Amino acid sequence: MKKNSLVAKLLFTFTLIIGITFIIIASVLSAWFEDYYFEQRKGEFDIQANIIEKAVGEQIYRNPRQYTSSDLNSILSIVSNSIQSDILLTDSYGYIYRVTNPAHSNLIPKKLDIKNMEELKLGNAIEEKTTENKMFSGNQYIYYKPVMYNNIFRGVIVMITPMEKVKEPLKKVYSIIWTTAIIALAGSTFIIYYFCQRILIAPLASINLAAKRLAKGEIGNRVVINSNDEIGELANSFNVMADSIEEVEQNRREFISNVSHEIRSPITSIKGFIAGILDGVIPKDKENYYLEIAYNEIQRLTRLVNDLLDLSTMQAGKLKLDFTEIDINGIIKNCVISTEQKIKEKKINAEVVLENQHLFVIGDRDRLIQVMTNLVDNAIKYCSEGGNIKVTSRAKGNKVWIDVFNTGSAISEDEKKYIWDRFYKSDKSRTNKVSTGLGLPIVRQILTQHGEDIWVENKSKDSGVVFTFTLKRSL
Repeated sequence: MKKNSLVAKLLFTFTLIIGITFIIIASVLSAWFEDYYFEQRKGEFDIQANIIEKAVGEQIYRNPRQYTSSDLNSILSIVSNSIQSDILLTDSYGYIYRVTNPAHSNLIPKKLDIKNMEELKLGNAIEEKTTENKMFSGNQYIYYKPVMYNNIFRGVIVMITPMEKVKEPLKKVYSIIWTTAIIALAGSTFIIYYFCQRILIAPLASINLAAKRLAKGEIGNRVVINSNDEIGELANSFNVMADSIEEVEQNRREFISNVSHEIRSPITSIKGFIAGILDGVIPKDKENYYLEIAYNEIQRLTRLVNDLLDLSTMQAGKLKLDFTEIDINGIIKNCVISTEQKIKEKKINAEVVLENQHLFVIGDRDRLIQVMTNLVDNAIKYCSEGGNIKVTSRAKGNKVWIDVFNTGSAISEDEKKYIWDRFYKSDKSRTNKVSTGLGLPIVRQILTQHGEDIWVENKSKDSGVVFTFTLKRSL
């Protein structure tokens, strides 16, 4: 996995989020356990303080004559050992008169500085976590319990424990919490990486590898990912793209092959005829005949090149149209008249049926002449000998419909898919010399640029074929 890859960034982000979450949870748990522990500790101190309070009340204030120092010291010693704390006793003024730790003997009879003495006088216990107390060095936990006898404030029981000793049991709890958090984070990271590897890294690596192979020309390469998520959709999109590229590559090869074939044939003929004339193989009286053939082949090459340039310009979206109001009926008449010689050569019966004398549409005059010329030429080429051609125009709402019909063989459903492709010829043997196979693709591109459509229908199996296209009517 690359350092700066999307998956690495995603994994880092997930790990960071989970890590922060675990840190927050561990911190909250640690704080909660600390509060809970101190509450338990406070409750324990309170119970032991009650014992001391009772002992002080009984021995000092109730039976002062029976009071002995050893009895009270014994009780204080037992309680101090049980809670592992030093205990001090003060009178109602805060003066210390009893300690359990001999190290604190120097505090007798000093006055203890208690900030919340008023709270103690009301009978409320208080606790203090401090490092600022002048009498006790270090960080201490101090618990103050008032001594009340007959509801009168008699003094204070002070329990002092080093904070380090108080928190010592918490260290194990902290260790468990943070160790668990680290293990959970490591486990989560591993699980996330494992599923990222299966769900993201491996499929993306497969798509990436396929893309690199496709870039090297292996257009048959595909991605196989059985997934219904976004990765699966990406893989399907990649395969669709690969199919399109393969189709484009196939079309490119066919295009080059067709262009090569279309250009090679006339060039070979021209080269052969001119070489024959230069070598003296062709008799003098036949030179003009073969030169005329060579000229016709050059004309054919010119048409091919012009058609290719036109089609390339249209498909690139660079064709600029000059939209004006034109009489489509006039264009139809002129196109049929211009092909009169071809019609006579095939003994074709041509019929033109126009709606009204003039029918105006919006379009580019030169390009619509090209459309009509190509369709009429196409009708003549595929019309049976002595057959019929019929061109009609009619208005329907805001559209004008133009039909170009010719008798002859019907176009099969399979052929209908390809007649708009470049260089496609339904009858290559009869049309090789007179057709470039670009007429219908050019017609469709011109009409598409006009925002219109063209389609073809069979009248019946042997009665003929009709091409129909629409134009915007000028109202």
